[in-house]
Amino acid sequence: MTEAASRKASVSRTTNETAISVSVSIDGTGTGKISTGVGFFDHMLDQLCRHSLVDMDISVKGDLHIDDHHTVEDTGIALGQAISKALGDRRGITRYASLDLVMDETMTKAGIDVSGRPFLVWNVNFSAPKIGTFDTELVREFFQAFAQNAGITLHVLNHYGANNHHIAETCFKAVARVLRAATEIDPRQANRVPSTKGTLV
Repeated sequence: MTEAASRKASVSRTTNETAISVSVSIDGTGTGKISTGVGFFDHMLDQLCRHSLVDMDISVKGDLHIDDHHTVEDTGIALGQAISKALGDRRGITRYASLDLVMDETMTKAGIDVSGRPFLVWNVNFSAPKIGTFDTELVREFFQAFAQNAGITLHVLNHYGANNHHIAETCFKAVARVLRAATEIDPRQANRVPSTKGTLV
């Protein structure tokens, strides 16, 4: 289901590993209803929702008896697909954004091109393999799946930081802020696709 004028979309995805339902509204207020069964991941998705102002309804049932990997990666796939679907032909969007975001001792940069060309550049290192019970390597896995399926070029660079929770959180918040800025309608080109090719899909 897509409502192009209001930039809303829903995606359902079921495999032998996960069952996922995602609904998004690009022009929302950052209201979220998120349940993946992975507490830390829910917390990060809450940040993505709140600071992007994209309303997100995310429900996931995954094979958590194995580990969190399939749940996190497949959520990235479904959320990316929903964002891409909601954006439609991407007419009128600002398209580009870049931001340095700070949280206590940590600073992370995110840059985005809502280009239709999926690519992730990831320059983020964690000093420990886990944050609580959550595998830190899954932060990258989420953004890889999200970028590929949303059709965006995404660069994330952690400048510095000591606390791994803060490093992860600044990644989600920085991406949220650039996603918000890049998907906003540019009033000077509201009826045009922002590309000399005439298409971003």
